[in-house]
Amino acid sequence: MTLFDPTLPPAQYLAHADLIHDEAAVRLAIAELAAALKLSLHDSQPLVLCVMGGAVVLAGQLLPLLDFPLEFDYVQASRYHNQTQGQTLLWKVLPSHHVKDRTVVLIDDILDEGHTLAAIREKCLEQGASRVVIAVLAEKLLGHEKPIRADHVGLQVPNRYVFGCGMDVYGWWRNLPAIYALPEQVSPAALSG
Repeated sequence: MTLFDPTLPPAQYLAHADLIHDEAAVRLAIAELAAALKLSLHDSQPLVLCVMGGAVVLAGQLLPLLDFPLEFDYVQASRYHNQTQGQTLLWKVLPSHHVKDRTVVLIDDILDEGHTLAAIREKCLEQGASRVVIAVLAEKLLGHEKPIRADHVGLQVPNRYVFGCGMDVYGWWRNLPAIYALPEQVSPAALSG
């Protein structure tokens, strides 16, 4: 039995997960992201777009560390739909009309395969953004090229299903302050305990 079973109680996912980055490492990564963004964007008055729902945790911690004028909004597009594998891109909220002639900062929880972020970036450029900067809390190390690169990456994570800090497992555990990974497999006996 794999732990990619959506019928398990949420506590089972966490009970069998491996800690990848603890809360202190996450806080440090967010502080470093803020420092990098302040250095490169302090005089650009950017429009910051939070990619919902995963980036809400990162945005809530990152924005107070940015001591320059910015506007804030959000976009919502997903390929996962509370599943562990990507599907067709579904737009729920498109980038606002305020992107024209602006520096846009996309904030997301993770750069995984990159298809969702690539589509959001392209949509911002289509709507007239002069520049799109991408900042992610985590980038998954896949070992192959992605359709997009992040300008700022807080942490790297292995090619496993990760959750916490805005990332979910079947809709659960976005609220964790650390990043965990599901194991590839677990025995049925271990799940019953």
